[in-house]
Amino acid sequence: MYVPPALRMPMPQAQALIEAHPFGVLVGGDLQATHLPLLLDRDEGEFGTLYGHFARANPHWQALEDHRALAIFSGPHAYVSPSWYATRPAVPTWNYAAVHAEGPVERLDGDATAALIERSLAHFEPGLIDDKAILDDAFRDRLLAGIVGFRLPIASLQGKAKLGQQRSGADQAGVAAGLGDSAAPEAQALLRYMHEQALGTGAS
Repeated sequence: MYVPPALRMPMPQAQALIEAHPFGVLVGGDLQATHLPLLLDRDEGEFGTLYGHFARANPHWQALEDHRALAIFSGPHAYVSPSWYATRPAVPTWNYAAVHAEGPVERLDGDATAALIERSLAHFEPGLIDDKAILDDAFRDRLLAGIVGFRLPIASLQGKAKLGQQRSGADQAGVAAGLGDSAAPEAQALLRYMHEQALGTGAS
């Protein structure tokens, strides 16, 4: 990913984006891709470690096992109209935040995969952990038989926040107003993210 220095995310910001947008794309050297949720353990390794699972029927896990892969996470993004800028002339663009995490894919054993599923339930819907009417032990065992858990220790972490931070305060304020007037959910999500990063309101 091309990341100019001014647009590079600090590591905590990149990790936070993964946690906020955990549904990623895992790509190997053969360009196969799998879309799947990935949980980040920030404290495991220099950049953190990702955990996830494949359907056992998906041959992609066999191609990736013990090979390097790239996990791609897309954060908020939206179209930016040149009419929103105070500075003219200007061109249309797209503002966005994205993170690339690269590392080797290591298969988990059965116990570690079971622990990963418990962690995933606790993260996404903790009420299911003890709801035997929906997820009883027998069904959980069948579920575990049909998946392959893995971990990806992150060896390289790149985050890019293209939020118009290189533009003037007036231009940033214009983009914030344009996004705020949009009914598109993605525009509102981008505006919230820009506010979180202290951008889009005329801040330098």
